[in-house]
Amino acid sequence: MIALVDYGMGNLLSVSKALEAVGGTIEIIDDPSAIACADALILPGVGNFGDGMGHLRGRGLAPEIIKFVESGKPFLGICLGMQMLLEESEEAPGMKGLGIFKGKVKRFPESGFKVPHMGWNNISIRNEHYCLNNVNEGSYFYFVHSFYADPEDKSAIAASSSYILDFCAAIGKDNVFATQFHPEKSQNPGLQILRNFVGNFSKNGD
Repeated sequence: MIALVDYGMGNLLSVSKALEAVGGTIEIIDDPSAIACADALILPGVGNFGDGMGHLRGRGLAPEIIKFVESGKPFLGICLGMQMLLEESEEAPGMKGLGIFKGKVKRFPESGFKVPHMGWNNISIRNEHYCLNNVNEGSYFYFVHSFYADPEDKSAIAASSSYILDFCAAIGKDNVFATQFHPEKSQNPGLQILRNFVGNFSKNGD
């Protein structure tokens, strides 16, 4: 079972439809006890880091998500679901993230560019990860964000993009893959990432 975490801040409908389009069987869950039963887990998210972590903690989901990641099972984070994997964010000083990766979420610096960074942008593949199989260098994905993840372990950066500065567009480390962009809104390249995630889960589940 591929579980999609509902904590009140995710674009569940579009994510679940995209996953079903590439052959995934999805169950939307909001019960912490259901996380341990999942074979793969997806944490979507849009909105404020502080609100997101507040919902995860208030509903008892945060410790179960951490346990799931530590179990080695496949995990996918999307947008805010990626940012919350880090320790903290400039968007919500004092609010601790999940701490899966050391590092901080930072706001784009003041410049002549508009913030949020919104629309299509291409990526550069930095490190191999199965979720990027058959995704071409320079592929375009859909972004909407004012903050970006800055992990301490640069080897965890699977892909980068550039807007005002070069930033981490995707994290990939062992069983964890997470994107700042929205694969469910990114047409064929985004569907390929979801297809890779679902296909790898299915292969491992056989």
